[in-house]
Amino acid sequence: MRIVVLFNLKPGTDVAAYEKWARTTDIPGVRALRSVADFQVYRTTGVLGTDAKPPYSYIEVIDVADMNAFGADVGSEAVQKVAAQFQQFADNPQFILTQAL
Repeated sequence: MRIVVLFNLKPGTDVAAYEKWARTTDIPGVRALRSVADFQVYRTTGVLGTDAKPPYSYIEVIDVADMNAFGADVGSEAVQKVAAQFQQFADNPQFILTQAL
């Protein structure tokens, strides 16, 4: 299962502070979960073929190896702490569940 998270930062958020937190806390923390096969965070840079601004500034891709174990991991106190920090940065993130064809 792959979870794609689309989001912008909340107005007034310091981009450098968010990106430092993502690199030092979010990425290593999520990658350390036994239920997660991989985790990447991307900063968007454009829309192919246009000068339009992307609708989202950041995209997270979480490759979940075991959804049941992921549910247990997400319920842990450590993950809840990181999730609360994420919510301080992210403005209405959209968590989209996907399935390969």
